[in-house]
This record gives sequence, structure tokens and C-alpha cells, in this order.
Amino acid sequence: MKPHLTILTTCLLLCAQALSAAEKPNILFLLSDDHSYPFLSCYGDSNVKTPVLDQLAAEGMKFHRFFTAAPQCVPSRAALMTGRSPVAARITRFSAPLARDEITFPELLKRDAGYFVGVCGRSYHLDGSNKGNAMDELLEKHGLRTFEQRFDYVKNGNDKEAAAQMAEFLDRKPKDQPFCLWVNFSDPHHVWDAPAEFRPDPASLKLPVHWPDLPGMREQFADYCAEVNRLDRTVKTALDLLEQRGLAEQTLIVFAGDNGAALPHGKGSLYDPGSNVPFVVRWPGVVKAGGESRALLSGEDLAPTLLAAAGVAVPARMSGVNFLPLLKGETHAPRKHIFVERGPHGSAPVTVNMSNSGYDLSRAVLSDRYKFIYNCTPWIPYSPVDSSGGAAWKQMSQANAAGKLADGLRATYFNTPRPVYELYDLEADPSELNNISGKREVAAIERDLRLALAEKMILDFDYLPLPALSDEAPKKKNRSK
Repeated sequence: MKPHLTILTTCLLLCAQALSAAEKPNILFLLSDDHSYPFLSCYGDSNVKTPVLDQLAAEGMKFHRFFTAAPQCVPSRAALMTGRSPVAARITRFSAPLARDEITFPELLKRDAGYFVGVCGRSYHLDGSNKGNAMDELLEKHGLRTFEQRFDYVKNGNDKEAAAQMAEFLDRKPKDQPFCLWVNFSDPHHVWDAPAEFRPDPASLKLPVHWPDLPGMREQFADYCAEVNRLDRTVKTALDLLEQRGLAEQTLIVFAGDNGAALPHGKGSLYDPGSNVPFVVRWPGVVKAGGESRALLSGEDLAPTLLAAAGVAVPARMSGVNFLPLLKGETHAPRKHIFVERGPHGSAPVTVNMSNSGYDLSRAVLSDRYKFIYNCTPWIPYSPVDSSGGAAWKQMSQANAAGKLADGLRATYFNTPRPVYELYDLEADPSELNNISGKREVAAIERDLRLALAEKMILDFDYLPLPALSDEAPKKKNRSK
């Protein structure tokens, strides 16, 4: 090519990029920690008061059935960032760092669309845990902490520091670049220490069916609600900063929980409260105000959708589904299935008498009406993640020992071994207390879900054995000649 044509071509490309830059939305991703659906008052839940997030939802779109890819912080965030399942991204072990060849959507925004990208607030959890000990030394030795290489801005801090870090990020952002910032909040993560001004009266709370009405359960639920209420005020500081900088109208805001509440049936479990989280999207001029959807969405879907919103090609390796048409009010083919995985939690070592709060291997598939759960470590007894030492679980255990728990609650929390297979009709049994796996009348439905889960496990190169396609015992081979 002639030199003057090369210069002309380069100029045209730069002009095209400059023109398209104005059309690229800023992206602000706000992530709460251990936050189950429906604990925002805009969902009709009267236990919490969240006027700031309610207003965000009123100005955008709220989703009722957004499921994170795991009921735990680390693997769920891996899926949110990569558009792939935690199994495919090789981060089912809680303390694992994200492999360098797993590319996050902010990196693609930076590389392919010129975004200034960052993460701040509570730990983003994807550079490995155990800082300050021998495990940390191993990660450093092998260069496995990579996020400072991936993003333009990386900083950790508590919830009170999040807005100041966001301001610092915006100060560092070059004037003509769009930005993508991931802000992590600690609330409503255990330990629950919100001031009394945020705490509702335990006696006034409406308990879901999957919790027994015990004093300790009410007390701990009130503590949890207080954290959600405090979170709402903290989110306001971030949204106010966006307004003060004159950026609100040019910014696509996503608010979500990373996984469910650290209470029984929640965090660490494959029941809905473990991975069904609040999900709100506000995008002025694109997302119609006051919208809502009951479409099935996965944590894997966030990355391809935000890439599409910025005009960036979605890599074929992403298994998530782009739901940008749904946000725009266009024709959208809904998902048939959602998949959720459970692996080890925290850095708990394996011990003979351990509970599944520290170690569990299980998978689930959810359709529009039914859920199938596959437990690969059923001999390990259930215990809630992070809150097993609290009054709620202690009183539930005492009630079970005294024979005072309802059959559904006893079977869900205290039967050991747990069933290998569970099937729930979410329309008839939304609290998932009546396991109908093996029932003849739902045999075809269960087989279809088992097959869908097996297909996902194969495509993700899952290391667990595949579920049987039926509960029938294998026929013995005729060895006679």
C-alpha cells in the first residue's frame, strides 16, 4: 500500500473510533455481597426498606429470575466477569485465582473499545485468597495474581471507602475515554453489624416458608435486613457521585447480588435463595423506565450483554447469552435452562466430621418450572455457610433433635445422607421442600433435566461424574455363553 493511502486509512479509522466513542455507554457495575432475591422493597418485600435501589429500578428494569452461576462469592464472580461457568473457567475452588488465559469483559472493553477499566471496594475475590501466608507466597511465586495487569485501576477497601475510590478512578480516567468500573460492596455479607437505626423489629418480619418461626431465626433475619438497608444508603453515595460528575445520563448501571444470603437455604445451597439475586439495569434513553422481566437469566449472561452494549464482539468461548435485545424491548429468545454449580468454600480443609458448608460438590439445572439438583457428596451433612454458629441454626438443630420441625424442613436440612437427586416443582413448591425425584408422573421432565445438565457438564469439561439419566438399576449382563 502506498504511504499516503496508509496515512489516509489510519486517519479514517481514528475518526470512526472517535465518532463511535460518543455512542459507547459508560458502565458502572455495582455488586452487593450475599444478597438474595427478593430483598429489595421494589420487589414487594416488606422486610427491607431500599428507596435508593427502588428508584434505580423505577428508572430502569428489574429482573425477578437472575441466577448467579454459583451460590458462593468467588465462582459466581468468575462467571460474571468471564461469561463462562465457574467449571469452564477453572475456578470452582474458592481460593483459586482466575487463570490468566480467562479473559474478563472489562479487558475486552479496554482492548477493543478503548475503555478505561477498574475495580474497587470490597475484594473482587479473583486473585486468590489467603493473603499474607504461605499460600499467598505460592501465588506470588508463580505470578498468579493478575488483576493489576488486566485493569487500569485496582483497589480494595471497605464500603465507606468505595465512593472515594470511585472518585479517584474517575479522576484518573482520560477525558475522552468511556469507563467501566466494578464497585464491590460488603453488605449484606456476614458478620452483620449494621447500627440499630437500620434494623427492623424482629416481630414484624415475614418469614419465608423454608425457615421455621423461631426467635433466633427472627433475630438473625433482622440483622440481615439491617445490612440490606445500610447497603441502600451506601449505594446512594456512588450514584450521587455519578450525578455530581455529570455522568449519570451517559452511564449504563447494573446492580446485582453476587450470591444469596448466609442463612439456611441460602448461600452455599442450590436452592433458589442461594443464587437467585436482585438484578436491576438502568440505561437512560435505551432501557425503558419501569420495566420488569421474569425471563431466566444467568450470571454467565452479564459479560456478553455488556460487551454487546458497547459494540464489542462477543467471543465464541463465552457460554453466556446476550440479553441486550430484552433490555431494548426487542424480540428475545429466552433461556430454557439455568445452571448452577457448588464446590469447596473458603479455605476449609477436609476433615472426617466436616459439614457441607466447607466442602460440597453438586450441580443444578433450572427450567421455567422445575429444578433438578445433583448431589455428588450426599454423605456430608448440611450446614449453612457463615452462620452455622448463630442462634438461627442452633435453635433449628435443637428443634430437630426434639422432633419439633415440620417434615419438609427436617428432610431439607437434617437428613443424612442427603439424596443424590432432587427434583422440585417450583410452581407448586416454591420453597423447594418436597422432593419429587423418582416420581413416575414427572419421570419425563426429570430425564430431560438430567440430560440438559449432562450436556452442560460435557461442554464445560466438568470433572464430576455425569448424572444417571434415570434411577433404574443397571441391568446385569448375561454372562452365559
